[in-house]
Amino acid sequence: QVQLVESGGGLVQAGGSLRLSCAASGRAFSIYAMGWFRQAPGKEREFVTAINWSGGGTSYADSVKGRFAISRDNAKHMMYLQMNSLKPEDTAVYYCAATERVRSNSYYYTRPEGYDYWGQGTQVTVSS
Repeated sequence: QVQLVESGGGLVQAGGSLRLSCAASGRAFSIYAMGWFRQAPGKEREFVTAINWSGGGTSYADSVKGRFAISRDNAKHMMYLQMNSLKPEDTAVYYCAATERVRSNSYYYTRPEGYDYWGQGTQVTVSS
């Protein structure tokens, strides 16, 4: 089992920045990939970004490319999401996710069903 805990959410004005953190514990050494997803009220959970835990390869949703940056600290079992130039449409609950599974098709790491472990979520609100 892997436990995930997010932190760093809050209220920020449009154009501002926030940094989210995700702490992994338990069998954190077995993680293959981690990701960030978000869910706005009345909408489905959507992919934001993902990172390969060992190689560091990343992928981003088009809506956040150039504004958000994912990173990880393997030694501390931490993952981060630096969010810059925030927009009101970025308002959502942000979830940290992890999986131990190695997929031949990286597409699955952009899908919620590609992950086995989830954090409780942290609210990000961007005011206009």
